[in-house]
Amino acid sequence: MREGLSGTSAARDGRCRAYRDVLVACPESPSRTGGRIEGNSEPMTNRKRKLFLGAKIRRFREQQHLSQAELAYRLGLSASYLNQIENDQRPLTVQVLLKMGSLFDIDLTHFSEEEDDRLMAELKDCMEDPLFKHEKVALQDLKEIVSRSPAFARHFLTLYQSYHQANQNFAGLAQDVTGDEAVRAIVGPQFPYEEVRDYFYYQNNYFDGLDRAAERLAEQEKLASGEGEAKLIDYLQRQHSITVVMDAEGDRLRQFEPQPRRLTLSKLLSLKQRVFQLAHQICLLEQQPLMDEMIRQARFSSAETEAVCRVGLANYFAGALLMPYSAFLKKAQQERYDIERLQIIFNVSFEQICHRLSTLQRPGEKGIPFYFVRVDAAGNISKRQSASSFHFARVGGACPLWNVHDAFAQPGKILRQVAQMPDGKTYFCIARTVSRTEGGFLMPQKTFAVGLGCEIQHAPQLIYSVGIDLNDKAAAVPIGVSCRVCERDNCPQRAFPPIGKKIHINENEREFLPYRFEG
Repeated sequence: MREGLSGTSAARDGRCRAYRDVLVACPESPSRTGGRIEGNSEPMTNRKRKLFLGAKIRRFREQQHLSQAELAYRLGLSASYLNQIENDQRPLTVQVLLKMGSLFDIDLTHFSEEEDDRLMAELKDCMEDPLFKHEKVALQDLKEIVSRSPAFARHFLTLYQSYHQANQNFAGLAQDVTGDEAVRAIVGPQFPYEEVRDYFYYQNNYFDGLDRAAERLAEQEKLASGEGEAKLIDYLQRQHSITVVMDAEGDRLRQFEPQPRRLTLSKLLSLKQRVFQLAHQICLLEQQPLMDEMIRQARFSSAETEAVCRVGLANYFAGALLMPYSAFLKKAQQERYDIERLQIIFNVSFEQICHRLSTLQRPGEKGIPFYFVRVDAAGNISKRQSASSFHFARVGGACPLWNVHDAFAQPGKILRQVAQMPDGKTYFCIARTVSRTEGGFLMPQKTFAVGLGCEIQHAPQLIYSVGIDLNDKAAAVPIGVSCRVCERDNCPQRAFPPIGKKIHINENEREFLPYRFEG
């Protein structure tokens, strides 16, 4: 059937350009790639760049309060032909699209799928929330929702964003008023890694049974600092009949096979990493009953969380074996906690030294109570431990004035900072980037910023305090936990107003501070 066209040549050219734009923005439906459409024998390879927008056409028709027969009559089509278009059994042709643009005076980009793609991406992101973990929605179902009812999708997103914001506000308020336990109750389901991270945090990152077992083994096997690989390989063979082999081809850094009693380590690992993995495996072999009891007492929410915790505890043991408590604490004090000197003595990484320093909380033999944190370039905290009173944000981002964020601008350099929290407590903080790659030119490099700090009264024991006036209170950088709960009203870096404060807005003024508050 031949559809009639109307309008001037210029208007027609404009509509043709609009059609071309829609065609580019609306690729062929993924569900049809490589197949055939019912009722049409033309292979899909010959049907490229054709529009299947049945749901959009049907939605537009319903918005115009037209029946299928009425719209078909206006377009000069048969009702069955329009029915096939609306059910994606026929593509939408340029003639039909231009006729719709002429009759209804609409922008043809109204039929573009770009808006649908944006809605799809936002819905998919929402569905990753632990709130929906018990029932996953298939990607095709999400596409169907967006295609058939974009208004509903937008309403859902608005509702979810309101829920998320309210949750953040309640959690921030609970954190400010009653502490982390209330936050955990409000925030609800956690990812396994978050749950384990909290467990380590509440244990002050010190596990006496594992620590002492590692120290005994180090003394028994006479593991000299930085010379452990050959001795640990011999120990595994002697005590557990396990052969250690190196593999340059595999895609695993470590793999243990109970039969035939073989531990395979990747050749991509450095010497420090290989020794750490050997110590990790020894813990899994020898400390399983102790770890099982610790995990039982922790009462985690899932078997997945228990498995994550077991890995974390084995890593803790490995660090304690390579840096035995008493010997490490003595050296740390002698070297005034010089991290780079300790790296040389114990032949471990910068991050491993910082982590170990944050664990020195053995009763009767405590070191400086440090906090330890590892942050990526986006500000996400992947590791956090604190034996001090330093408090980390559970909701929202960390304070941008904290020097751990500045470390990315000066890779490899140790940055020093005296920082003061809103409660008046002052901390001495150091930060530096650490990087590693999995080996190979095209392999991605991982870069993090590692932060280590303590309350200001301990700072004179650190070599990093040399040349800094620790008594100059005016030089302290005012930082906070997060913008949502920070009480400072004169911060130029504030990203969000704090919960419970009303913003003062005067359209005739513009101040240097991002927010001004009433009262």
